[in-house]
Parts: sequence; C-alpha cells; structure tokens
Amino acid sequence: MNMLEKFPLTQYVSEEGETVHSDVTDMLTADLVKLFYEKMLRARMMDKKCVNLQRQGRIGTYVPYEGQEAAQVGSALAVEEGDWMFPTYRDHAATMTFGHSLRNLLLYWVGRIEGGIPPEGKNIFPPAVPIASQLLHATGVAWAEKKKNTDRVSLVYFGDGATSEGDFHEGLNFASVFKAPVVFFNQNNGYAISVPMEKQMNSKTIAQKGLGYEIPSIRIDGNDIAAVYLETKKAVERARNGEGPTLIEAVTWRYGAHTTADDPSKYRDQGESDQRRTTGDPLLRLEKYMKNEGLWDEEWVTTTENKITREINTALEEMQNYPEPRIEDVFENVFEKPTWTLDEQLEQHRSIKRGQMS
Repeated sequence: MNMLEKFPLTQYVSEEGETVHSDVTDMLTADLVKLFYEKMLRARMMDKKCVNLQRQGRIGTYVPYEGQEAAQVGSALAVEEGDWMFPTYRDHAATMTFGHSLRNLLLYWVGRIEGGIPPEGKNIFPPAVPIASQLLHATGVAWAEKKKNTDRVSLVYFGDGATSEGDFHEGLNFASVFKAPVVFFNQNNGYAISVPMEKQMNSKTIAQKGLGYEIPSIRIDGNDIAAVYLETKKAVERARNGEGPTLIEAVTWRYGAHTTADDPSKYRDQGESDQRRTTGDPLLRLEKYMKNEGLWDEEWVTTTENKITREINTALEEMQNYPEPRIEDVFENVFEKPTWTLDEQLEQHRSIKRGQMS
C-alpha cells in the first residue's frame, strides 16, 4: 500500500457543501457552524486589512494566510481555556481565535515587543520565526504539564518546510517516548517558501512521518473546517486522556505570497490560486453547506461583517495611539544581567537622543 492510500484525505464536507458522512450533520449544530463562519470571516477580514496596511506603509512586512482560515480557526476552536498554543509567524488566525487581542497582533507587525504578549490567562507563545523551533517548546511544555499532573494540552503549528528540520524529528521523538500531551498540527500548502514539496522531500505525505515514532497520524482536508475541528478535537482528547501525541497533516492552499516581500508568480502558477478561490475556498465551502442546511442568513452575515469591521478599526486606532516604544526594550530581557556591550550601546543611544533634543 502506498502512503497516499494509507493516509487518505479525511473530509467531512465536500467542496459543494455536501456532507460526506451521514452523522456529520448531528455533530455540526447551527450555533457551531455559525461560529465557524464568523471566526473564519473575522480572520479573513483581518488578513486583508493587514495586507492593505502594509501596502500603505503603516505596518512592516506582513505574513498573509488567506486560504488557510479553516485549518487555523478549526484547530484553534478545538482546544480549551488553559491549553497552550505555539504559533509560527503565520498563525495569527489561530491566535486571534484563541483569544489574542487584535491590537496586539497589529503591534507585532509594527515591531513592538507588546505584540507577542497575550491577554492575561491566555497561554499563547510569541510567534516562532525560526523554523520548527516551536515544536520543541510545545513538547517541553506538554511534558511539564504532564509531570504536574494537569490535563493541559499543547497545540503547535508548523508548515511543510519545518518537517525537514531536526527540531521536528526531535520534538516528535521526545513526545512519543514520554507520551507528551501535544498535538502536532501541520499546514501543508505544498510549498516551503518557493520550494515545492516534491523537491523538498521524497515522502508523499507529511502524515507518514509519524510512523517512525509510533505516533498516530492523520491527513485531513485543511479547507474543510468540519474535518479540521472534529479531527483536532479527537487528537486533543487523546492527549488530555494521557494517550500521547498526534500528528495532523492539514492539506490546504495559501492564495498569496509567502510574505508581502515575496512574489509567488516566480515559482508557481497563480492561476491555480484563482481556480481554487471558486472551488476549494474554505469560506465558500461553509457558505454552501449553510445554504444546503437552511442556515444561511444574509442579514446575519451583514451584521457580522459590520461588527468585525468595527472591531478591526478599533484595534487599529488603539495601535496607532499606543504609547511610544521604549528603546530600553531592545536591550532588556536579553540576559539576566546586561553585558558591558549592551550597557555601552544603550548609553550611546541615550547620548544621541540627548543631542537631538538639545
């Protein structure tokens, strides 16, 4: 049996909004489906706003995720208050769904240290820019929670490129040996920046990489929020019940660039993105499902859009009116005690600032 047969694409709702399994409708209550749509719409509207802000020069280089909303929102809704989330630099749809403030997300993209600080009581690590390093953090925290006899779970995000890093394998191996309560959530959009999956690895799937570590693995349709939510919830409950880690490969597609500094047309056919918007889009799929089930309400959608617009505009205003940054933030919290070099650099900056003010 080849690996594509061993790890078939698990789907609950088809591209046409039809249920694949007869019991899916019972699991997807009207309130849950509306929550799915609202959170995905909120994530998409925030993403579009941030791309526009970057083009206007109002925030720095931005990392878009449009097209991956179902993967991030569905998985984030599957964890509970008190669980841990370990995002990459692209998983702000997940963190905002889990409770991160929109103001602080915007502060992150203007280079403010406050941008990596979650609201009180939210266990959200700062976005990991080094590839795959967050898998070790998630595994270590999960192991610590296990040693403390809690039932807290770690959910960690990573792309297909991260599976070529040593930290990926070390994290899976450690989690497997010690049955750490961690869910490894891979978003496979087919490209590690500009490198297609077939040039990066000989594996046909990401899910099969769990076999070497005896970790239960599954490959799901990452644009089907029902599949993402329900399968991630199963993995979270496995971890919470002391059964150890799970590896999830969510097959998805990102429409835009790797970052706003990237040109995807240099390495992939952007026509495929245009085609996928009309067939595989996660919001469109859920809209079709809601219409098929009699749950679609144009007035509710309009009201929801207006509410989200106000929320985003308020967050932007708060970011723009935030107190000026402290230069000391660059030097503090690097070492327990500042080195002489840091002290010297800070004093040089203060001297320059005094000169400018005099």
